[in-house]
Amino acid sequence: MARNILFITTDQQRFDALGCHGSVARTPAADMLASEGIDFTCAYTNHAVCMPTRTTMFTGQYPLTHGITANGMHYSTGEKGVARWLKRHAGYRTALIGKSHFEPMFDPFLQFMQNRLAPLGSNGPWMGFDHVELASHGLIGGHYTRWLLENHPEHTGGFAIAIAGKGGGETGAPELHHNPIPRELYHSDWIADRAIAHISDLNQTGSPWFIWMSFPDPHHPFDPPAGELRRHNWRDLELPPGNPGSDQKCIESLKTKPRHWLDYYMGDYQNCEGAPVKFVPRNLTHDQIREISQYIHVENELIDEAMGRVLAHLERLGIYDDTDIFFTTDHGDLQGDFNFAFKGPFHTNSLLHIPFIYKPAACENAAPRVSEQLVSHVDLVPTFCRAAGVPLPPWAQGRHLPLDPGETRERVITTWDSQFRVIGMHMRTLINDRYIITAYLPSTRGRGGRWPLLEHAIWGSKGRIPNYDGTEGELYDRLEDPWQWRNLWNDPAFKRVKSDLLADLWDNMPEECAQERRVVSPV
Repeated sequence: MARNILFITTDQQRFDALGCHGSVARTPAADMLASEGIDFTCAYTNHAVCMPTRTTMFTGQYPLTHGITANGMHYSTGEKGVARWLKRHAGYRTALIGKSHFEPMFDPFLQFMQNRLAPLGSNGPWMGFDHVELASHGLIGGHYTRWLLENHPEHTGGFAIAIAGKGGGETGAPELHHNPIPRELYHSDWIADRAIAHISDLNQTGSPWFIWMSFPDPHHPFDPPAGELRRHNWRDLELPPGNPGSDQKCIESLKTKPRHWLDYYMGDYQNCEGAPVKFVPRNLTHDQIREISQYIHVENELIDEAMGRVLAHLERLGIYDDTDIFFTTDHGDLQGDFNFAFKGPFHTNSLLHIPFIYKPAACENAAPRVSEQLVSHVDLVPTFCRAAGVPLPPWAQGRHLPLDPGETRERVITTWDSQFRVIGMHMRTLINDRYIITAYLPSTRGRGGRWPLLEHAIWGSKGRIPNYDGTEGELYDRLEDPWQWRNLWNDPAFKRVKSDLLADLWDNMPEECAQERRVVSPV
């Protein structure tokens, strides 16, 4: 029998963002799911930025295979997707409420349907979803923006501009912003409100449903309702365990890594693939890191409380036990590790290790547990299909999440391909139960988007652009060095380990998309 599926995602949330994973943030709803379901503590993303990962969640394919290998690309509405598959094979009613990001967000002329839906007053269908209500960071666009403008225009001026890098808060930390909006009007609660209303409507139809509830937080800019900041005092927060603690120790660690790591820290490399262009990690003070963490903890708590209201609604309707519930994020956040913040071409624990919780419906009789089995986003679509009782799409590449504690998974594959042609960085990463290895392919200058005026403004004649010849890489022992401070790539004692891991990586690289997709937007 087809079961209801609630798929909950956040944006740019670290593994250790949850209370059950050691955070000081209070996340009782996520903690409850983890205690009642399977908490996969060795889950890793297949890509470290939004669009590739979200398309992987939607298709069950690796980024190299579906072809969305960077932000700023376009996944068209008629292509493969789990929503349409569930509708076709089991009559599912489908909805997406919150952030989508299957198409570019920088779209001033409204080329893409993702950005046209709200201005047109349309709730779909789109991308195989019968119903969509979209929200994004601040007031970038979507149904939330339209709702706020029409109903509470006096509260539209408090949101920050994404990727602007403007300082705020008490410490002047980048991407912090005072937002006086009342908590009940903020997008996290709006998403919960809309999900509750839609679940109530669908519950009357008798049809099974698949709802993707997608929160835009805790992605920067960090602009939660200012009245909620009292939840945490940044002065009481500790530095993250991935922060070496001093400028000297940061430099010592970064010198062991490929050159763009240290260049970024020093301000010689402008990382525009997920961070404010003018941000220099070396200038980030420890107090600024603490205040950034304060804002993120607040956003994570607001997400959790919104999610908790939706779970409570399922209980009131009597369908909580009959619903498969998934909770994860697209990728992590550096959030002070190496004194870095935000994201970028850094295949490190901070960005790749993610929260990943699955509470199967009661009929699965799956015992609650903490699982160290390796899983990733490519395994979601097969698990959705198992819950729905439908065949696996022929294009899907993952396996359904392991319900048997004895089932083994050998590896996760994560890739990176630069969005900007001028950067041309390409990384291929394998994670197994002991090691994480990243091979750098030779740099290119002919792949990715090209915007000459933007490139000149960002890099000009001063910016250092990495140029790798394919011999560079990173190798870390995940057990002995969980925060990946010591790169073993050139250590003679690990020559055999490196050789075996590279052979495993190349033997298991996913098939590449036959159609090369263009990068059409900077975001």
